Amino acid sequence: MHGRATALGAGTVLNALATATGSAFAIDAETTASVELDDSGDVRGSIAEAPDADTRLIERCVELAVEAFGDGEGGTVETESDLPMAAGLKSSSAAANATVLATLSALGRSVGPGPDADISRLDACRMGVRAAREVGVTATGAFDDAAASMVGGVVVTDNTEDDLIARDEVDWDVLVWTPPERAYSADADVSRCENVAPMADLVADLALEGRYAEAMTVNGLAFSAALDFPTDPAVEAMPIADGVSLSGTGPSVVAVGDRADLERVEELWDAREGETRLTTTRTDGARIQ
Repeated sequence: MHGRATALGAGTVLNALATATGSAFAIDAETTASVELDDSGDVRGSIAEAPDADTRLIERCVELAVEAFGDGEGGTVETESDLPMAAGLKSSSAAANATVLATLSALGRSVGPGPDADISRLDACRMGVRAAREVGVTATGAFDDAAASMVGGVVVTDNTEDDLIARDEVDWDVLVWTPPERAYSADADVSRCENVAPMADLVADLALEGRYAEAMTVNGLAFSAALDFPTDPAVEAMPIADGVSLSGTGPSVVAVGDRADLERVEELWDAREGETRLTTTRTDGARIQ
């Protein structure tokens, strides 16, 4: 019983830590999960890029999918990814989505919008969010990140209810800068983030008006201050890019705009320690292979 699926990374429009309203957009960076089910009753996970990394999230995703649609199966799950871990690019959400879809595929279950589907894409996404909460890798459940990864485009969500408020399709070039340090979402100072709630409300209003790039920039300044990340990379990009923000709880910074303009920003960010990546948005979302 084999299944394989791929899900997308994402960048942030609005961090949900302040008000539980979040917004994110899918980018062209992928995580793939391969699942082999057997009769062992025990799930064993591995992460190709980090053999010593914590695998509880992907293991729990397999367990929840089996609890819902299987018959006590165990097995193995392995993920491989273009996304650096703990960098604010939604690697955990992508891994969870890919693992849930791969497990459902291994169980012979269909995922989709039609009446004959066993489960919708958003409900599969919610399964991964539940796993993330249960193993403690996220403060909010990160439904915004997970929804963008699963359905593509840009989303606005209520992370308290795991509800999709709005989805839109965007066609942006994207520049990502990732410094060497890492930041784990579960370690973020939620109380400091709650202090910037009035700015988060403004960002939500901008996003719901479709002014995503402006929303990103306001979000980036507010949450960089709250989470104690430097604003210098964003300030460098502001005169050139359409929008720029700290992604998630950092440390990555994402900018959107015209590709030629982003190449100018890339020259500035390349002078900084870390890595840059030019990519694009994606609207197709996660998929079973």
